[in-house]
Amino acid sequence: MRLGYIGLGNMGGALARRLVREHPLRVFDLRPEATARLTQAGAVPAQSAEALARESDLVMTCLPTSKEVREVLFGEGRVAEALEAGKIVADMTTGDPGETREMAARLRERGVTMVDAPVSGGPHGANAGTIAIMVGAPSEIYARLEPIFRTISPNVFHTGDVGTGHVMKLVNNVISAGVRAVTFEALAMGIKNGLSLEACTRVLQKGSARSATTELALPRLMTGDFGVTFTLALMLKDVRLATKLGNDSAAPMPLAGLVRELFQTAINKRGPDKDVLEFVKLFEENAGVRVAAG
Repeated sequence: MRLGYIGLGNMGGALARRLVREHPLRVFDLRPEATARLTQAGAVPAQSAEALARESDLVMTCLPTSKEVREVLFGEGRVAEALEAGKIVADMTTGDPGETREMAARLRERGVTMVDAPVSGGPHGANAGTIAIMVGAPSEIYARLEPIFRTISPNVFHTGDVGTGHVMKLVNNVISAGVRAVTFEALAMGIKNGLSLEACTRVLQKGSARSATTELALPRLMTGDFGVTFTLALMLKDVRLATKLGNDSAAPMPLAGLVRELFQTAINKRGPDKDVLEFVKLFEENAGVRVAAG
């Protein structure tokens, strides 16, 4: 199966680098420097998304939102026009399940199958080969794609038909966002009442409150590392999608709604392009205490 990858940002680039270790891979990104990095790793650059699609049996995408996926497929990217019957599109974006199902239906009219395969674990997990891949696909298509995805990570899960991978990712990310919020809020309270960030970090990593936030975010707070790995805007987008899906399906999400508003407040104060770790500054301001180093 000939493989192509569109979208070589922090996450897409890391996933593509895992694939190119074991598979010939065509790649495309609107930023020439991103394509060049993958070319240096052994990938074959494509002149356009459309050209990549013509030479690929499986086209994978990893883009900021479903809007960009739609534009690549049906807009200026013209990928859909280049796809012949029998080809597959696997969207690894954290997308909108409803939009994904609509795009899949449009492609189905051309005899093309679209599946969703979002990931969780961050670029560090993608680089390490430990990331979770959640695949919404018909069973027979999943059976064909699973060996390919396992060259990225052994943690590949079939969640059901198309769209369910994105639903699973929204469940994951809204939980992650909520845990981050309550962790930072509690940290601010604890530090204001005599604890140190170092003590909190050591204890929380070994106790029942252990989470990705305590294991990954708190060590970064200790060094004052606010380098951008995942933006506040992207996290807010995921929480908004989750609460919208809850509203549309009559599944109340009042706690997630509060988390959504907290992230919006943080963006209003810090800016959308700041790293998600900047979320802690909202709770520092609320409590009148310094949590992060630096």
